[in-house]
Amino acid sequence: MKKMLFILNPVAGKLLARTELFGMVNVFCKAGYTVTVAITQYSGHGAELAEQAANREYHIIVCCGGDGTLNEIITGLLRSGQALPIGYIPTGSTNDFARTLKLSPYPIKAALAIAGGEPHTIDVGRFNDDRYFSYIATFGAFTSASYNAPQEFKNTLGQMAYVLEGVRDLAHIKSYRVGVQTESSCYIGDYVFCSVTNSTSVAGIVKLNQSIVDLRDGLFEVILVRTPKTPMDLNRIITGIANATFDNGMFEFFKATDLEFRMPENVNWSLDGEKAAGGMQVNIRNLPHSLTVYY
Repeated sequence: MKKMLFILNPVAGKLLARTELFGMVNVFCKAGYTVTVAITQYSGHGAELAEQAANREYHIIVCCGGDGTLNEIITGLLRSGQALPIGYIPTGSTNDFARTLKLSPYPIKAALAIAGGEPHTIDVGRFNDDRYFSYIATFGAFTSASYNAPQEFKNTLGQMAYVLEGVRDLAHIKSYRVGVQTESSCYIGDYVFCSVTNSTSVAGIVKLNQSIVDLRDGLFEVILVRTPKTPMDLNRIITGIANATFDNGMFEFFKATDLEFRMPENVNWSLDGEKAAGGMQVNIRNLPHSLTVYY
């Protein structure tokens, strides 16, 4: 019998995981798995469970929760050094990672896709020495909305919670003097936002064309937003983000494998929607084909 660790976040999204738990476990039992269910109790618990699971002869870990829960599972696995495959049942508020992979938002359908699915390798980002992200690392305007919006607010309003929380940032928009060194180029300027992504969807709002995003090419898509100096500049930024067009002079858009950020002050980042201390220097590296996902 194959052994599965099923890690569930009971407070993610609209609480679907609670009502669908029996059905999901039943799908995996019928597929020949012996299932152990672990329910996360606190922030960071998912990472601990995944790290421990790597040494207990499980064949797969299934994560049932939002992007933050998935981030914990991936972090725990990569810290352990064990290449266990995972399955993802998205029950969070925005589920950007699931949107990119076109995973079903319905728990039973997602479980069936894992049970009968094929393994796919994808890239993962490493943030400094021991933090990881599955689809986005970001700082600047609107970044705090991802981790400041209360959980009950996100459960009720979904992705709109991030929008409403982000609107509050407009009155406090801050510019950062940033130097970015990649393996081939250097960028220096004043920016209000940066995202390093491996995804076609960010907060369910920003959409990158699928033709330019490859989860397995060893490259990130990087967006730097220049500091607006006039209302027209701000309008160009809003239009560019809404249309996913970054050629109007207010953006730097490029691909890179390794990035080093230098800033004259400590700056907090968000990794898959979870807060991360960045500091004045941050190193981000793409780890190609480092995660196997069944779907």
